[in-house]
Amino acid sequence: MELDIQCEEISPSRWAELLSTMKSCKTIRLDDCNLSSSNCEELSSVINKNPSLTELKLNNNELGDAGVEHLCKGLLMPSCSLQKLWLQNCNLTSASCETLRSVLSAQPSLTELHVGDNKLGTAGVKVLCQGMMNPNCKLQKLQLEYCELTADVVEPLNAALQSKPSLKELSLSNNTLGDTAVKQLCWGLVGASCNLELLHLENCGITSESCREISAVLSNKPSLIDLSVGDNKIGDSGLALLCQGLMHPNCQIQKLWLWDCDLTSASCKDLSRLISMKETLTEISLIDNNLRDSGMEMLCQALKEPKSKLQELWIRECGLTTACCKAVSSALSVNRHLKVLHMGENKLGDAGVELMREGLLHPNCNIQSLWLGNCDLTAACCATLATIMATKQCLTELDLSYNSLEDEGIRKICEALRNPSCNVQQLILYDIFWSSEVDDELRALEESRPEVKIIS
Repeated sequence: MELDIQCEEISPSRWAELLSTMKSCKTIRLDDCNLSSSNCEELSSVINKNPSLTELKLNNNELGDAGVEHLCKGLLMPSCSLQKLWLQNCNLTSASCETLRSVLSAQPSLTELHVGDNKLGTAGVKVLCQGMMNPNCKLQKLQLEYCELTADVVEPLNAALQSKPSLKELSLSNNTLGDTAVKQLCWGLVGASCNLELLHLENCGITSESCREISAVLSNKPSLIDLSVGDNKIGDSGLALLCQGLMHPNCQIQKLWLWDCDLTSASCKDLSRLISMKETLTEISLIDNNLRDSGMEMLCQALKEPKSKLQELWIRECGLTTACCKAVSSALSVNRHLKVLHMGENKLGDAGVELMREGLLHPNCNIQSLWLGNCDLTAACCATLATIMATKQCLTELDLSYNSLEDEGIRKICEALRNPSCNVQQLILYDIFWSSEVDDELRALEESRPEVKIIS
């Protein structure tokens, strides 16, 4: 049984009703429910009396340190079998870490701890690391984003990594670590016995200076399949260093996020080689990098190579124009693996959509999700989009937000949605202006096809 409630102001009577339900729940999710420390006292009793409870998610509630202290009383009971605990943005401080350390030390069932968006600080996480080093701790996933951590946290983290072969996921994004600390972390990861699968270091003050060490982790940890270093100023020189590790035979990377990394078209030679040769790579995000049409053309050539197995390409806000759309179309007509293409916030224009038509309609193209928001589109390209929607049965998600489609364009899109051969299940139309008559048509369409979700 699962209890999943979000963004609900829970009254005392409603809470009493829910408590009786929780006694038999395997999963309890109560995000954004205005819970406080007093609710945690009763939740602790639920944890103690419900041995089948394996997941507790309480994100975005003002629990505070007192609330966590109440929860942990239940978590420390022998009857507790909780595996996943989510306490993101719960107004916790370093004081909560001592209590959580006790749980990590005593509760081998706990495999996931998500405590991001809390002011734990370096001192608090040092205490958590002590709990991780206990032999009883079997933690596999640790999320510490936005925890006000500094470079001093790396030494205790490395010590914990050395003693914790079970750890598979570590997220330290949005903390002020800097190159020196990231280098130390990477040295620790290379030497540690852990089989890390996910490493997220977004917005950590990384430059090209620490990319050689990150590359070494990629070369030495075939377990690492998900790396995110987005929102760091690594530049083209840093990307070249990363690619040395990414291209190493040991590297089995599947998901690579490089958004807003100060990359230019100069990086696309290395990226193209990676996409065309690394058969394990299935998802890459290059959002908000100045790749330009020349860079996109190189990436498209790579997508046409037989070894390319890329399924998701995120290329939003990359300085693209109509000029690259012929190359995109050519790649779509050859690549059978690409399923998700995010091209929003590029000046593709109506002419760009027309150029991509042939590739999108090609039998080889298996695109499922196409994002063209804020691409300078008008009603003039909507007949083509409607044809694609009605013909391409694999297409299930389409984003056309922030384009001047007006009534004429939206009506053509609606006509396509009414076509029985159209399989689009989610149509995203944020910030597009249409008349009340068209609004009525959209509502009627949703009623006649309840499987279609129109988001506006």
